[in-house]
Amino acid sequence: MQEERFKELEHTADIAILVRGETLAELFANAAYGMACQLTDVEGVPTSMEREIALHADDVEMLLVDWLSELLFLGEKENAVFHDFEMQHVGVKELRAVARGGRIKEHQAHIKAVTFSQMDLRQTGGVYETPIVFDV
Repeated sequence: MQEERFKELEHTADIAILVRGETLAELFANAAYGMACQLTDVEGVPTSMEREIALHADDVEMLLVDWLSELLFLGEKENAVFHDFEMQHVGVKELRAVARGGRIKEHQAHIKAVTFSQMDLRQTGGVYETPIVFDV
């Protein structure tokens, strides 16, 4: 499923992407990669920084928002973008992963928050999919 990790969607004021994955772990990694691609050109970003992330949430959609929000927070704090992910465990209420990335010189966009707007994580035909809207 690597050929289409995410697709940009039309949105009037914010940034929106459609994310797919054959597993929850792949969907979460693809969502994070899609967000990183909105922030900067990830091709030039090293993977010199590594952060372990462990999260618990009430449901899978909350977990996805918390995951992306944590990556945004770490990126803001360290002036970095994380774009390479080792998803060690992703369940419907918990996640353990390693995020790798590096410092960047400039952002293409500034994402203020990950929203629940339009989020509808479902599995269809063996593939997980959801739109994700970022507040800019």
